[in-house]
Amino acid sequence: MPERAFPSPAKLNLFLHITGRRPDGYHNLQTLFQFIDFCDMLYITPQPGGQIRLEEDIPGVPREANLIYRAADTLRQTTGCRDGASIRIEKQLPMGGGLGGGSSNAATTLVALNHLWNTGLSEDDLAEIGLTLGADVPVFVRGKAALAEGVGEELTPVNPEEPWYLILIPDCHVETAALFADKCLTRNTNPIRIRAFLEGLEPGHNDFEPVARRLFPEIETGFQLLSQLGKARLTGTGACLFCDFPTRDAALKASQKLQALAPKGYRFKARVAKGVNISPLQRSLL
Repeated sequence: MPERAFPSPAKLNLFLHITGRRPDGYHNLQTLFQFIDFCDMLYITPQPGGQIRLEEDIPGVPREANLIYRAADTLRQTTGCRDGASIRIEKQLPMGGGLGGGSSNAATTLVALNHLWNTGLSEDDLAEIGLTLGADVPVFVRGKAALAEGVGEELTPVNPEEPWYLILIPDCHVETAALFADKCLTRNTNPIRIRAFLEGLEPGHNDFEPVARRLFPEIETGFQLLSQLGKARLTGTGACLFCDFPTRDAALKASQKLQALAPKGYRFKARVAKGVNISPLQRSLL
């Protein structure tokens, strides 16, 4: 069968609040996910009666821990499917950047193979499987901008504005567990009303931002740079920062200014991307 290409998009957390800690040690969250048209690409070739084969490993990630492999293997075990697939990835999204790359890869694998293998699972079924792989996987499976609550599994579709974003990618990798374990992390932020946030009445923030800025000088420098061009925000647990602009041209001009403002020796990448409320993966299947 021919190879098929599937986008695996990034997400931004427009705000991220920790609203409490559960008896099981997990945290209750409130966050707003929006997709951007900045994607990894997965190339999948179904292999009837074959095995799951990754054409290359992601550096530093054992195959058994690779979310692409785990997603494919879990889908096959859940459905009893005996088909296989050869999967290769063109990686664009940084690891440890807060853009959801691993979760997105897992979701794209589930959605794509459900389609290619004709396993017939519903979106709810796939989201349930996705939750076993990671808290952010279901939002990528469903492919709609959403308010997430609980540990991230309670999703309510929303339609925020779709601006252009300038994304600053510092040259550092953030381990989520380290930020959650930090004693200075705020864990009791009051929930906000989503309608008030969308109308600009309750701005929201990211509870991980002050911790990330303190622990990672690269993030602090990036924040200071981006704040000269707009309202800088951290996505997820970092390391990426972003600010929004009304047009692509405005975002591109800000990107040029960012390069000029950066101190000598500061290593980072900048990317301009469009905010979208329907995932590029979902659009590719229409």
